[in-house]
Amino acid sequence: MAHKARRRFSQNFLTDEGILHGIVHSLNLGPRDQLLEIGPGQGALTRLLAKHLPRFYAIEIDRDLVPRLRQEFPGVQVIEADILKFDFSALFGSTTDKWRVVGNLPYNISTPLLDVLLAHAECIQDMHFMLQKEVVDRLCAQVNTKSWGRLGIMMQYLCDIEKILDVSPQSFTPAPKVNSAFVRLSPKVEPLQLADRALFKKVLRTAFSQRRKTLRNALAIYLVELPESTVDRSVRPENLEVSDWVALSNELSAAGIS
Repeated sequence: MAHKARRRFSQNFLTDEGILHGIVHSLNLGPRDQLLEIGPGQGALTRLLAKHLPRFYAIEIDRDLVPRLRQEFPGVQVIEADILKFDFSALFGSTTDKWRVVGNLPYNISTPLLDVLLAHAECIQDMHFMLQKEVVDRLCAQVNTKSWGRLGIMMQYLCDIEKILDVSPQSFTPAPKVNSAFVRLSPKVEPLQLADRALFKKVLRTAFSQRRKTLRNALAIYLVELPESTVDRSVRPENLEVSDWVALSNELSAAGIS
């Protein structure tokens, strides 16, 4: 019996064989890779991954799909779980090898899931995800562009990011109402030194909530406590590089601001 996509799980199953093969090719899997697939769904990508890796892990929230996946892929350790509530520390701590993560994510959980995974960045070699194209454009954005903002700066501070494929709605069943893209995120081994990541996030959120203002005005609540800084206060938030934001955040932290 065919499985009907469930709206509550935001299920859009990837069915385009060309895109599926393109994804597997981009992974360039090795026989010793530790792989985790998030949201295998009906197993279209799982089927191709299993040809390269006889054993890996997969996490699926839909309890009706889990038995089918376990039956078809006996070498895959299929875990039934809500990915946003999953204890990654137990899985990632089970080996000293770094993990490779891949998945066609429900778009409504993509940003919070990236936050959850990057809390374990030291355990991850790379992550390959199908995301809404608009989100990928923001992740890959460059300074001095309209797409440059809080999400891209935070993620580029933590990761090297590369868009692999653009994917049309017709590649899915049912077809989503937005375009998609497949992206690679590789956590940086040595990111820039950041004194207070929570402050970094708060400063970015405050600045880009008023992105048309100069830093002097957008961050007045913080800069009033910082008479001097290395960052030009007359520019707008979209004009600062990742390194500038890190420097400003560290100066605020050194001044006792949190």
